[in-house]
Amino acid sequence: MPEPEQPDSGGTGLNTIAWDLDWNLLRTFMVIAQEQSITRAARQLNQKQPSVSNALRRLEETLGCQLAERGPRSFALTHHGEALFQECKEMFGTVGRLPNIIQDVHDNVRGHIKILMTSHVITPLLDDTLRSFHENNPKATFSISVKGSQEVIEAIQAKEGTLGICLIRDKMEGLDARLFYREHFGFFCGRNHPLFGRKNITLADLRGEQRVTFYTDRLGDVLHPIAVLRGQAQLSDAVTGVSNNLEEVRRMIMAGLGIGPLPIHVVERDILMGRLWPLLPVEKAPAVDVYTLQNPRAVLNAAEKEFLKLLDRNVRETPLAERTYGNTPYPQPL
Repeated sequence: MPEPEQPDSGGTGLNTIAWDLDWNLLRTFMVIAQEQSITRAARQLNQKQPSVSNALRRLEETLGCQLAERGPRSFALTHHGEALFQECKEMFGTVGRLPNIIQDVHDNVRGHIKILMTSHVITPLLDDTLRSFHENNPKATFSISVKGSQEVIEAIQAKEGTLGICLIRDKMEGLDARLFYREHFGFFCGRNHPLFGRKNITLADLRGEQRVTFYTDRLGDVLHPIAVLRGQAQLSDAVTGVSNNLEEVRRMIMAGLGIGPLPIHVVERDILMGRLWPLLPVEKAPAVDVYTLQNPRAVLNAAEKEFLKLLDRNVRETPLAERTYGNTPYPQPL
């Protein structure tokens, strides 16, 4: 029986890799890179360590370069390995979306929409878009996962989601980033803090105060405006609590671990109920922009296309002033 012909690869050398490569080697490499260890990768793949080590060696021989530096107690990807890891994440993200892409589309739009967002994304723009889309497309399904901003960015780069909603500092190469809404952050303390209930507090009054904050509260990071104000207030360098989850930062502030930043519009009810006390006037509240992220290289199903089109229209039709939150006077406690 004659061998089936392979499609013409259009040349030799690197152009033949797509046909010559054992794609299982890429899967093994992906797990090795994620685990940063051949031993842990073997455990994850339910294989013996020599088999995983041999797979890495075969992939290096096929590509003609070293992908990882490994020693008895050390492991690190080379520059070639890092580049391949980024490509693998994107390829596996595409493959993971295949069931979504090939779903049948009948009279009603069908398909799954995966949204990745930071904690406590609160805006009527998203709520109204979800409601309106579901009313018109009841066959479509959603999943919403909460992650840190950097995790959201990496997932969208790897085509693991339809839409990302997060904070970004710099332009994202290869991604479409659009301003979704603007929120203002205030500094707050909990009920048992010495500053609770005090009025006309100045930056000087906050000097040396212990603080609770987010991991990204650093100059040059996504919460840069908060870091600038914190520097002006000369808050203590001692961080008593840190998290990438807004709810946990809120919990630690309310528990009295220190003062800390929170989006004003998210904690309005806590202010009303006397659980949090604003320490600075709204006029000093730094603004932080929240963005939507999309990967233009991702192949979308019908539901994803329609949802993104609706969200984009709603954002464009809403002036930025109406998408800006936390810049009005604080609510008065009950």
